[in-house]
Amino acid sequence: MRLRATAADELVTAARAARARAYAPYSRYRVGAAVLTRAGGIYAGCNVENATYGATLCAERSAIAAMVSAGDSDPVACAVVTAGPKPGTPCGICRQVLVEFAREMTLVLVAEDAKGRIVARRSDRVSRLLPHAFGLSTRK
Repeated sequence: MRLRATAADELVTAARAARARAYAPYSRYRVGAAVLTRAGGIYAGCNVENATYGATLCAERSAIAAMVSAGDSDPVACAVVTAGPKPGTPCGICRQVLVEFAREMTLVLVAEDAKGRIVARRSDRVSRLLPHAFGLSTRK
């Protein structure tokens, strides 16, 4: 599914808003993500850090959890907003979680500067970031 520019912009807006709410007292690296489903639902998430680090929840997994909790499925795109100067990509665990739901999901990766201005943006596919994903599921 090709992502329309307006849909991508809405997704980025939701991810930027989620990034502003991130709980990142340890790394100070705020991340926001938003997932768009085929049905048109948008589900946002932010990173929520924990002193044990292993209990930290990444923004991408937070957005997927919001989607699943709402009873929606079939994501087609995910926007991830990080600090600049260039966009960050999902970590390995997040890549694996994203591919569980949609191997060919479009990623819209955005970087913001300290004043909240978008300084860089690019798109990719989850399958390109995790070409040899582990899989037991019958999902895409």
